[in-house]
Amino acid sequence: MKLKTIIAAISCCTTLAIPAFANETIELKFTTASVPSDLHTKAMSVFKDSLNTSVPNRFDIQLYDSGALFKAGADLDAMQRGNVEMTYLSYQLIADAIPKYGALTSGYLFKSPAHYRAFLNSKVGQTFKKDVSEEMDVQILDACYLGTRELNLRTTRDIKTPKDLKGVKLRMPGSDAWLFLGDALGASATPMPFGEVYLGLQTGAIDAQDNPLPTIEAAKFYEVTKQIVMTDHLVDAINIVVNNETWDKLNSGEKKAMQKAAVTACDWNNEKRQSEEARLISVFKDAGLTITTPNVEAFRKHVQSYYLNSDRSKDWPKGLIEEINKLAQE
Repeated sequence: MKLKTIIAAISCCTTLAIPAFANETIELKFTTASVPSDLHTKAMSVFKDSLNTSVPNRFDIQLYDSGALFKAGADLDAMQRGNVEMTYLSYQLIADAIPKYGALTSGYLFKSPAHYRAFLNSKVGQTFKKDVSEEMDVQILDACYLGTRELNLRTTRDIKTPKDLKGVKLRMPGSDAWLFLGDALGASATPMPFGEVYLGLQTGAIDAQDNPLPTIEAAKFYEVTKQIVMTDHLVDAINIVVNNETWDKLNSGEKKAMQKAAVTACDWNNEKRQSEEARLISVFKDAGLTITTPNVEAFRKHVQSYYLNSDRSKDWPKGLIEEINKLAQE
């Protein structure tokens, strides 16, 4: 066979071996239930700009907020069906799907945004991400800090210990892991979609809600509440995720660019949130809210005991909590 013929044959076969989607624009619908003013909503634009800069003309990134495409909780199902490519995924929803990771949702565990990232990059974190990929069909790209969650009440109460929350209807997201945390705090956990919380507080359908301070401001909950109790019960984060169907279309360079864009977005979000938390105490005081600090150690002991003495802890991987605690000290 002549040399030209051999080269032509190789060229033909090589062309056929390239996936048809290699040069196609990949649609990335990125959805969240959070409002436009929320920082992790704004961080989606940071992600978009970073990815488009790293890989020009490869992605058609469409951003949707306020549950415009899917309500909170429904976006995961939509992503797994291929109706949307990206969303934010909470550790609570992961725990509902993979009960052994309920440990990650327990109160007073993670200490900071850096602690979450150290976990994801650790050996146990890699196992966690692999399990999420296999069980939930999504890839975790990075964890964005949501803030430290506090209690926000529609009327003022003397809250010192978990006993003082008895009978308080505390709105929590609808997942089992979230509701368990609400009960662990001593309240009566009440499921309610995020979009209904403002009206629920206004009408008295719920007595309280829990969120980080920037979310309280972004959703204007301070307009229909009178008190913030600084329980510091959960240093919260939420993961930027992409479905495996989309992830598997990417080459190694594109995957690195997407991960880098997620880290860039979360870095932006984390810096802004920590700055906002420092500012907002005085803002809420000026708005007329009473800011109180309970016996945090009493809450910590009660919450940790509530988890460890429950059936949930039986599913937790041996040594996971200890490994996470070590990462906070490194």
